[in-house]
Amino acid sequence: MLIVKKFGGTSVGNTERIKNVANRIAKEYCAGNDVIVVLSAMDQTTDELLDLAKELNANPPKREMDALLSTGEQTSVALMAMTLAGMGIPAISLNAFQVAMHTTAIHSNARLKSIDTERIEHELESKKVILVTGFQGLNKYGDVTTIGRGGSDTTAVAIAAAMHADSCEIYTDVDGVYTADPRLVEGARKVEQITYDEMLELASMGAQVLHNRSVELAKKYGVELVVRSSLNENEGTVIKEVVNVESMLISGVAGDKKSARVTVTGISDIPGSAYNILNILANNSINIEEIHQMAAKDGKEDVSLIMSKENVDDTVALLEKHLKKLGADGVDVDREIARVSIVGASVQGNPGVAATMFEALYKAGINVKMIGTSEMRITVYIEEEEMNKAVKAVHAALIG
Repeated sequence: MLIVKKFGGTSVGNTERIKNVANRIAKEYCAGNDVIVVLSAMDQTTDELLDLAKELNANPPKREMDALLSTGEQTSVALMAMTLAGMGIPAISLNAFQVAMHTTAIHSNARLKSIDTERIEHELESKKVILVTGFQGLNKYGDVTTIGRGGSDTTAVAIAAAMHADSCEIYTDVDGVYTADPRLVEGARKVEQITYDEMLELASMGAQVLHNRSVELAKKYGVELVVRSSLNENEGTVIKEVVNVESMLISGVAGDKKSARVTVTGISDIPGSAYNILNILANNSINIEEIHQMAAKDGKEDVSLIMSKENVDDTVALLEKHLKKLGADGVDVDREIARVSIVGASVQGNPGVAATMFEALYKAGINVKMIGTSEMRITVYIEEEEMNKAVKAVHAALIG
């Protein structure tokens, strides 16, 4: 069997945990399986590198940030290869250049395009454990790129798809997918199985278990995922197209403080207003998570954009530069928002779900600023400081 394993930063956070992961890899290898391992940077390494860069330059070039941040994963795979070699297990570390993981040219948030598998296949034929850097790739100019925080999940799924692996296992510090963050909600329950679509909604809405693009890739190429803990031997959660167990009304509750709201105010209520805004941002590779258009009043309307906080400054600068073209009065920013989402296949078809969610928020004294929905999701935007209370209240009402 060919098995792809991905271990996150907490799983390789110190030398003891590196040894623990090495033992798990060795056990799989000694069972006769081919093993490819994708590693994240050691716990806190990426944040430390970010802080170091900001001390020297408050707005460092994204190309150089990618060059800097990619060193974290290279450290992890080299240390793991050394550890396995000391145990008598043949292993080799490979970075994005050596594997040739091709991405788009966008720095800090590139997308994987293709993977050259020749080097991996060669090393597997030599009966080595392959250790690959996660989170990074190579653009058409030969520059290193990164694919977003949490991107090592996506690296692992992409390799599993390219190599037609028999299994893709994602190891983290929790032993599966829970109905809410178990570190926040005491009554959160582990889910044995969940569909790609439900997991994608949870990941996109702030659940920290998986990178949302990894779920997109898994669904596209039919890669069945298992999420489990690197700290114990417990069974994890299986993510696949169709689940065998009877689906719960709600699969999970997710909270996220990483987004902000940028509102373009006083736009003329004419066709093409929203298009002009989105076209400007798209041409500058700024991703929008959600868009809300307010009802027009006196021939004017407001358009609110939900996006990652890291994109806010660039977005505001672009929109203010084009205010005249947009026919808008100004740009407002709210960085102190959070979103709380419920996800489940039955959300849209059961009106009682929405009523119960909003009743729970009302009883908790939480004011809702905005609402967003999809086929299997209801999202509310609230004050950032109230997120934890909201997640607990909604989970208790609908699941706990």
